[in-house]
Amino acid sequence: MKLKDLLVDLVLRQQIQLSGMGNLSITGLALNSDKVKVGNLFIALAGSKQHGLIYTKQAMELGAVAVIYDPLGGGKEIAQELDNLPVFAVNDLSAYLGEIAARYYAYPSESLAVIGITGTNGKTSCSQFLGQVLDDCGVIGTLGWGQWGALNKTINTTPDALEVQRILAGLRKDKKQLVAMEVSSHGLVQGRVNAVNFIGAVFTNISRDHLDYHGSMEAYLEAKLLLLTKPGLRFVVVNLDDDYSEQVIKAVPKGVLIWGVTAKGSKVSEVETLNISEILHKSAGLEFEVSFRGQSYGVEVPIYGDFNVENISIVLAVMLALGIDIVTAIKKIQGLHPVIGRMEHWGGNDQPLIFVDYAHTPDALKKVLLSLRKHCQYALWVVFGCGGNRDKGKRSEMGQIAQELADYVIVTDDNPRFEDSSMIVTDILQGCNSLSRLNKVVEVIQNREQAIKTAINKATQFDCILIAGKGHEDYQEIEGLRIPFSDSQVVKQALEARIISI
Repeated sequence: MKLKDLLVDLVLRQQIQLSGMGNLSITGLALNSDKVKVGNLFIALAGSKQHGLIYTKQAMELGAVAVIYDPLGGGKEIAQELDNLPVFAVNDLSAYLGEIAARYYAYPSESLAVIGITGTNGKTSCSQFLGQVLDDCGVIGTLGWGQWGALNKTINTTPDALEVQRILAGLRKDKKQLVAMEVSSHGLVQGRVNAVNFIGAVFTNISRDHLDYHGSMEAYLEAKLLLLTKPGLRFVVVNLDDDYSEQVIKAVPKGVLIWGVTAKGSKVSEVETLNISEILHKSAGLEFEVSFRGQSYGVEVPIYGDFNVENISIVLAVMLALGIDIVTAIKKIQGLHPVIGRMEHWGGNDQPLIFVDYAHTPDALKKVLLSLRKHCQYALWVVFGCGGNRDKGKRSEMGQIAQELADYVIVTDDNPRFEDSSMIVTDILQGCNSLSRLNKVVEVIQNREQAIKTAINKATQFDCILIAGKGHEDYQEIEGLRIPFSDSQVVKQALEARIISI
């Protein structure tokens, strides 16, 4: 693509002077100078710590033919030092990046039915479940992107705007018809899904998370609601039992169909509603009834947890919104497999039943513990910690929830990042201490491997153990390093050792 064609709207809006270089042929786009290839356009954004423009010479050496940059964040000053190099200022470049990338990749979302899934908890489970039950469906999210069961890794839940368009183009090339895409609050505020057409939007739930970034629940909600402003929207699926569902529904544009799910009998006029009842927690998973348009249907699925009743119901609503009949939809749902790091389980029979889950917010931890109590014959254990350099306010809340709802609590390290892990533990214990009257056992074992093995070795065969916080992650992040570590692998090793010792 010619540079002038790639930037055509910006040339007109901002009167960018391409200085006779408009006919340069652009063979690719790159945000990272290390990934530049011959013929690429290097895009230099104003970062929180440094401006990407400082890597211009490296990008040119690797073959970049031109550079566009944001003049803010010191960009204008750096550009003045880059004499005789083809660098062009674009005001508010981050906001335009999605459009630039979409144009380069020939607007891939216009050829795909993209369903955006947002909310505090449940995004990954819903996207992965949709990837299983929908034909020709690609997935983009925390666990990666591509075909369910064969995903490519991503760094963020919602990749940067350039990567999003590149991935969508790849899914289009792979003949996908639909895409289930996790859309984070960060991704919405930072414009990572700009120029993406969504036919559907899903709101799982809204509870405390990322307040270190957004500052308040009001700002957090507003970030989530930005999904409703995206072009092409045909339907919205809402968890009617969520405290913020009314505000979500009020923000839905006119003419967009609203589907709701409820296990509490919530009623909202002009909303197609699936009513969930008769929830049973069996050793093999969940059973419940779905009532829709005057008819009731039984559902059995080998998945655990009350919150997964919500997730599965939301997935069912999406399928109905896409025109799939309810009998066919339920048949597909009953063949679902657990999601990696989301209520994955081991043990049972003559061993404790052990679950690994990503629950890392107060609401998620509470929901998982309440659900597991219904599966647990005797004592309920929880092993968890909190991540460093993140919302500190939720730590004591999670400590309080853990001590209140579990019989045995082991506080351990999660991803300390650049914080002193002992201080994180102290913050968690403040919540536990506030409930010391419950006279429950709270133990601190900061070595996460030792903490998990201790719980498994001490538990009886009738107990349930929750290992919470890291789920699918295969590392621990400490002082900028990602050290290989997997909760599920430690669980498997501890179970094998326990069996041998018996």
